[in-house]
Amino acid sequence: MERHVQTLLNKLSVVCITVATIIFLFLILQTPQTCIPTTTHPRVRLLRFPKSSCDSSRRNYVPISKKNERLWSTRDWKKKVNSYAQFFRSLRDQRLLSNHSKVLCVSAGAGHEVAAVSEVGARDVTGVELVESPPLVSRADPHNLPFFDGAFDLVFSAHLDEALFPARFVAEMERTVRVRGVCVVVVEECGGDEMRGILRMFKHSVFVSAKNVTLIGLRMTQIIMRNRNSS
Repeated sequence: MERHVQTLLNKLSVVCITVATIIFLFLILQTPQTCIPTTTHPRVRLLRFPKSSCDSSRRNYVPISKKNERLWSTRDWKKKVNSYAQFFRSLRDQRLLSNHSKVLCVSAGAGHEVAAVSEVGARDVTGVELVESPPLVSRADPHNLPFFDGAFDLVFSAHLDEALFPARFVAEMERTVRVRGVCVVVVEECGGDEMRGILRMFKHSVFVSAKNVTLIGLRMTQIIMRNRNSS
């Protein structure tokens, strides 16, 4: 009796395995065409799954001009540009910046400071960053700037304290600014030993001024150095 029961159970197991295998193969061979039933209302867009990595749906291309239009119309963008513009107007009032100045913004991010310099009247402004953001910012390594010595009247950066090699970063700022031109950096609010450490990195410049400022809503320290030697 037990042997007959065991035989029956073995047969049932074989049948179950066979059925499961058939169902599994059926599911594999039937590629789903959509995740929404075909009886769905015609206005509902069907989401189709690709049958392979080569069958992916085409993404809509958004032109750079369209992306910039969206970005530049945001409240955050306008707020930051206005803050930088106010900062550069103070440099203009000190006669460190004019409409004819050639300006370089190093580590310019998305280009807020580039837009602000243009807004206050400077006609020749260049922004560089490791990742480009056209048309305001071109791609370049701040530690190895692709410009001739003394090419600019004013070199600005608000990201010296984020530089991987700060001394090299400063050396490139000094190299690309003309004799008697100025390097302007804005760093996290500091004083004392931190300030002296920053000043020591400027090997070819003389100290002009330093003061605490508020920029894009942050308390920061502005340092101005005048290049005395292009070598």
